Amino acid sequence: MTAGAGSRAAPPGSTNPIVPPRSVARRTLLTLVAIMSFLACLSVAAVAIVADRAESWQRQIADEVTIQIKPGEGMDVDAAVERAVDIATLFPGVASATAIAQSESTALLEPWLGSGLDIAELPIPRLIAVRIAPDVDLGALAARLQEEVPTASLDDHGQWLQRLSAMARVMTLVGLVVLGLVFAATALCVVFATRGAMAGNRNVIEVLHFVGAEDSYVAREFQRHFLLLGLKGAGIGGGIAVALFLGLTFLGRLEGATPEEAQLRSLFGGVAVGVNGYVGAAVTVLALAVIIAVTARVTVRRTLKEID
Repeated sequence: MTAGAGSRAAPPGSTNPIVPPRSVARRTLLTLVAIMSFLACLSVAAVAIVADRAESWQRQIADEVTIQIKPGEGMDVDAAVERAVDIATLFPGVASATAIAQSESTALLEPWLGSGLDIAELPIPRLIAVRIAPDVDLGALAARLQEEVPTASLDDHGQWLQRLSAMARVMTLVGLVVLGLVFAATALCVVFATRGAMAGNRNVIEVLHFVGAEDSYVAREFQRHFLLLGLKGAGIGGGIAVALFLGLTFLGRLEGATPEEAQLRSLFGGVAVGVNGYVGAAVTVLALAVIIAVTARVTVRRTLKEID
C-alpha cells in the first residue's frame, strides 16, 4: 500500500510500531520497573546475606562445644578445670581444649554486672572451650566428664543451632514473600500499562485484526516492546542495587584510627554482599524482564479475545 501525497514519509529503516515507542506512560512504567527491580535485588541480597551468615555461624558453633564446671562446697575449682581439660584433650576427636580465664569471664559479665566485679564471690561456672571434629562422640565425652568431674556438664550449643536455623528460615521466607509481592505488583502494573497502550492504539489494532493479522503478531509486538522496556528498567534498578552493594562493601573495609571511620566500619562491616547476592541480583533482573514480557503477551491475547 502506497502512502498518500499528504502523508509523512517514515524515516529510513523505521517501522510503524503498534506500541508507541515514546510516551509519558512508558517513562513512568520504566521508572516503576527500575524501582521494583531495586527492591527485588535488595530482598535477594538480604536473603543471601542471612543465609551466608547463618551457615557461617552454624559451622562455627558446630565445631565447638563448651564444658561448664560449677563450683561447689569445698571444691577445688582450678583442679577440676585442669582435670576436665586433660580429659577433653585426650578424648578421640577433640582438637583442643582451652580453659577460659577468670578475667575473660569477668569481661563477658561486665555489660550486665558492671566493672570491678570479683568473680570469686559469685557461683559462676568456669568454662572450657573445646574444638571438636565432626565425628566426635559427645555422649561418651559427657559421660567421661561426669565420672571424673561430677560438677562438669557439656553444652553442645544445640539450642543455639536450632534458633539460628529457625531465624534463617524465617528471614528467607520473608525475603521470598517480599520478592513475590514485588513481582506481582510489577505484573499488575504491566497489565494496566498494556491495556492503556492498546486503548490508545485501538483503531490500529482493530484494523489489523479485522484485515487478517493474527493475534500472535500483535501479541509478539507488545511482548517485544515490554521485554525491552523490562530489561532496561530492571537493568537500571539492578545496577543501582549493585552499586549500593559495592559501596557497602567498601565502607565495611574502611580502616583508620579516627572514631568516624571506626563507626562506619562497625555499622557496615556486617552487610557485605557475597557472590550469591550479585548472582541473585542478575537472575532477578532477567526474571523481572521475562515476567513483564509474558504478562504483556497474555494481556494482549485476552484483550484481543474481548474485541472478537
